[in-house]
Amino acid sequence: MLGADEHGVLPLPWLMAPLQAALASQRGHALLVHGSPGVGALPFAVSLAQAWLCESAPPGSAGAPACGHCGSCRLVRAKLHPDLMVLLPETLRRLHDWPLADDRPDTEEGKRKPSKQIRIDEVRALIDWSTMTSARGRGKVAVLHPADSLNLQAASALLKTLEEPPAGTRLVLTCADPAWLLPTVRSRCQTLPLGAPAAAAAVTWLQSQGVASAADAAVLLAACAGRPLDALALLQDEVTAAAWAALPQAVARGQAASLAGWPVPRAVDALMKLCHDALARAGGGAARYFPEDALPARADPVALAAWSRELQRVARHDEHPWNEGLLIDALVQAGAAALTLPLPSSVARERRFDTLRP
Repeated sequence: MLGADEHGVLPLPWLMAPLQAALASQRGHALLVHGSPGVGALPFAVSLAQAWLCESAPPGSAGAPACGHCGSCRLVRAKLHPDLMVLLPETLRRLHDWPLADDRPDTEEGKRKPSKQIRIDEVRALIDWSTMTSARGRGKVAVLHPADSLNLQAASALLKTLEEPPAGTRLVLTCADPAWLLPTVRSRCQTLPLGAPAAAAAVTWLQSQGVASAADAAVLLAACAGRPLDALALLQDEVTAAAWAALPQAVARGQAASLAGWPVPRAVDALMKLCHDALARAGGGAARYFPEDALPARADPVALAAWSRELQRVARHDEHPWNEGLLIDALVQAGAAALTLPLPSSVARERRFDTLRP
């Protein structure tokens, strides 16, 4: 669920405070919500649109969160509201089951690889929709998530509507970083930062979603840089806190089986985080993604830097039709070499002599 439920409860509890602030302060027709992926920008944008369209308060009254039970709120939950258009790349439309009217998933065309972009024909459909009269009399709201998935032609086609939309039409764009958008898009929007929730709130929420303990939730949360939705995705992919904490030592021993069954993008992401933490510790810094005591005590900074470059190269091409088993094995073996620093020769000789002593 992306909006408020039938009791007006938001899908993510930490969104209530920023939602109330936005409803009290935002009066512009174009709003750019920017926050880290995994914090809940899409549920926030849909909840904001739901509140604007809610029919429980008199028209023109001060903004309040959606009631959840009026006719408009029920239509939003059913993804059928005629005055709400949620524009997502095709990959996300399938994930959230929010199709456009002309999606044809059962045809031969529907079997093609889904697009990761918001395309110009979809933006043109939004522009045509915005010129129509509001069906329920509360105005119209369009949500574009994430706005940086607009290709150049689509972003250019949207500019006029962003600058001067039809009366009663509002647009909510989301992105992780406004710098990824065209300056002409940014300049036409009021910006609203959406911060990550407090760690305690995120841990409590993760426990409510099935994480066994607060300690496990804290490990998964650290693995995802404090982003609760990403931590939940790890859990849903059967990556437990114990498996995450055991990964550094498994890689140091060259055990590629520890990543068996992981999609290439997730496996590469985990290895990049491991490489980051190992480099940080080698330079005297603190680990960010893994528990300190889970990391190997000795690592080769030069080999780690080379491993990092290789991981970045693979990450840029993670959709290439790799032989997944061979790729992961090669990356893990490179990591094992980088995470195991050879002992100084004098120490190695001393240990060898110890084995010869009676």
